[in-house]
Amino acid sequence: MNKLKKIASMQVFRTLAVLLCIFLINAFLSKGEFFRIEIVDGHLYGRLVDIFRNGSKLMILALGMTMALATGGTDISVGSVMAIAGAVACTVIEGSLFPFFQGNTALAIICALCAGTLCGLWNGFLISKIQMQPIVATMILMVAGRGIAQLISDGRIVTINNPSYYFINGGYIFGIPFPLYLAFFLAFIVIFSIRKTAFGLYVESVGCNAAASRFAGINASRIKIIIYSLSGFLAAVAGLIDSAGIKGADSNNAGLLIELDAILAVAIGGTSLSGGRFSFIASLIGALIIQSITTSILSFGIRPEITQVVKALIVIIICLTQSPVFKSSFGKIKRGSV
Repeated sequence: MNKLKKIASMQVFRTLAVLLCIFLINAFLSKGEFFRIEIVDGHLYGRLVDIFRNGSKLMILALGMTMALATGGTDISVGSVMAIAGAVACTVIEGSLFPFFQGNTALAIICALCAGTLCGLWNGFLISKIQMQPIVATMILMVAGRGIAQLISDGRIVTINNPSYYFINGGYIFGIPFPLYLAFFLAFIVIFSIRKTAFGLYVESVGCNAAASRFAGINASRIKIIIYSLSGFLAAVAGLIDSAGIKGADSNNAGLLIELDAILAVAIGGTSLSGGRFSFIASLIGALIIQSITTSILSFGIRPEITQVVKALIVIIICLTQSPVFKSSFGKIKRGSV
């Protein structure tokens, strides 16, 4: 019994329970169609498959956002970094950027990933060295990033014809969409690197108390630079998936406002917005919750505007559950009712 109570009190379990509830509600409202999966031309198709496939970008972003929030910061520039990465990759393949690469897809992907990492490095520099507030430092790139992407693409929507690049979003391996392989591979690498090394403890320490961490010999500045560089790299991967999905680069709309969904996904996963302890698994489940809500609203023919209202209500609930004043007030009411 004690073990069951301990499991039930875990944030991962509670987050997973919410996801399962959303799935069951969808199954009930769709009369079982929600869990229906078909195999067409050797590929898996179905609403559940769409949630995991379309949610792969958000899952990847949630990994980087979890680390940023764990250090007591945030990264609201990931949407713009996605636009930059997509613009770089597509213009290299097209040949208008770095024409001596002759449209090489592999080099285009490497250039896009390097661009995203440099963007993250810039954010980390402003936050750790210049001592800017994370929301201000990343807001600079959030605003300027789309302008940079438009400069790279000459202010146009770059369309490309490259089957190998399309595979990043539209490819299948053993019937499973390729973006899922990317999301789970990156999740494995990040979780193993952070949780199985001392680096994860350093991240939590910096998030809980940066000053105490510095006195303990932890280089908080270096930790933050690494974290934001990783966030930029992961945002670039998400940008490649996004641009491959539309077979081009749309600097105006690529990753637009997705940073808010990433923050919300991590918050749903239980990571405190003020820094400290974090859970990658819970953040990934939180990303699937956000995608499930979006997919459900669209599939049932509800107006898309309702999605924003639902997300706003979720934000309010999360903020209340993390508020010490609300917790103490709720505890007093509960004790008074007993």
